[in-house]
Amino acid sequence: MKTLKLRKVAIDTYKENVAYLHRDCPLYRSEGFQALNKIEIRDGVNTSPVIAVLNIVDDENIVAINELGLSEQTFLQFSATENCSVFVDHASPPTSIQLVHAKIAGDCLGPKDFLHICQDIVHNRYSKIEISAFLVGCAEGGLERNEMLYLTQAMVDTGKTLNWGEPMVVDKHCIGGIPGNRTTMLIVPIVTAHGMLMPKTSSRAITSPSGTADTMEVLAKVNLEPDELRSIAQQQRGFIAWGGTANLAPVDDILISVERPLALDSRGQMIASILSKKIAAGSTHLLIDIPVGPTAKVHTQTEALKLRKLFEYIGDRTNLDIEVIITDGHQPIGNGIGPALEARDVMQVLNNEPQAPVDLKEKSLQMAGRILEFDPDVRGGQGYHLARDLLESGRALKKMQEIMQLQGVNSVSDEPAKFKYEVNSPIKGYVKEINNLQIAHIARLAGAPMDKIAGIDLHKKQNASVSEGELLYTIYAEFHADFQFAKSSALKNSGYAIESQK
Repeated sequence: MKTLKLRKVAIDTYKENVAYLHRDCPLYRSEGFQALNKIEIRDGVNTSPVIAVLNIVDDENIVAINELGLSEQTFLQFSATENCSVFVDHASPPTSIQLVHAKIAGDCLGPKDFLHICQDIVHNRYSKIEISAFLVGCAEGGLERNEMLYLTQAMVDTGKTLNWGEPMVVDKHCIGGIPGNRTTMLIVPIVTAHGMLMPKTSSRAITSPSGTADTMEVLAKVNLEPDELRSIAQQQRGFIAWGGTANLAPVDDILISVERPLALDSRGQMIASILSKKIAAGSTHLLIDIPVGPTAKVHTQTEALKLRKLFEYIGDRTNLDIEVIITDGHQPIGNGIGPALEARDVMQVLNNEPQAPVDLKEKSLQMAGRILEFDPDVRGGQGYHLARDLLESGRALKKMQEIMQLQGVNSVSDEPAKFKYEVNSPIKGYVKEINNLQIAHIARLAGAPMDKIAGIDLHKKQNASVSEGELLYTIYAEFHADFQFAKSSALKNSGYAIESQK
């Protein structure tokens, strides 16, 4: 078969292998290739071929007639050099695709079925179209609780797992949907100051104004290699870092890359996603926060209780000690929405400053207290008081400073953003509701999390009294276009419902 020269194409295709072939390439017609076909690429040396989705181009500046282009991810996976000769052939469909068809038809799948699908996904044998079919099959047909367990185990088994060599490794997770809510950055220094091991791998924002890793990055480096993280954990009993370098449950990252654009958020997929990451990270004890509110991810107490039972069911069968707490999700937690503003709130709490947001402090102490009670030496009901002592004595602040020092201190400018817009109350009355979704949307339009100092600073919370024209919140943006988008959205819908009577 005719060979082609390999070329690296500087395109980030985000979790999907993509190859590029010129329309006038002799192979394009002679072999019957078409756009979105999957092809198999070999170089005659590597024993494992690479599979990619084919795109056809008409510009020789991208790919010449005698070349095969590979996106950045595909080129890295192929482990070859530019201009080497490669062979191209049609790829066979992944053998597990028939299991996806069965799931779409409403069948229940077993542990080997989910493992087979996850193995094919992690080896890039699925296109994003085929992954979409799998996700829709799981969402529309639903997953039985045993299927959630099998998917969780398959996600863990197709990636790396960490072993910290200790009988207790604690962690916490919030299912999300509440702006602010940066409790992790307070819980970790409190818990590790007590001496418990809490190596916290966190995510970056996907649809929110900031993830824990984005906010921590204002204070310290978060892109650290696994060896560096292990060293920090040995010295300080914990860290707060981005989890993307550890290759934990990589199938989950691939599924999320397709899930988000489709706005799919099925219950079974969410549970498998959360627990596979925690098991792979070596956690033994996990606290899960489920906020409930009309604009949170979970709207009712009944729905939250069902979720709690599912988390506990899978935890029991994976040797993961899980405690689930249901919290108030009616409004944002803390005052700042966006990386730098959230980091300011965290440091105000750690420094015991009088202007520190009370709701963020109290929620963090409650959750840290529950984690401390995993320690058999801490009596039930004493965790909150111990957490408060660790915070108010300054030991938590000292621990946070030591963790930041080892991760590498970052410094984001204290200069305010170039543009700001104040949103005021249209009438005298009380704040009846704050729409989490709209506040998060405005903060993202302002530039968060990409621009660390962009976002929203809240001045009034639910049930607060307001005068006509009184300041509700301030929008901060670094770029004029972002500022205009955020301002326009706030003028259409401020996210605040003000009523004259309480």
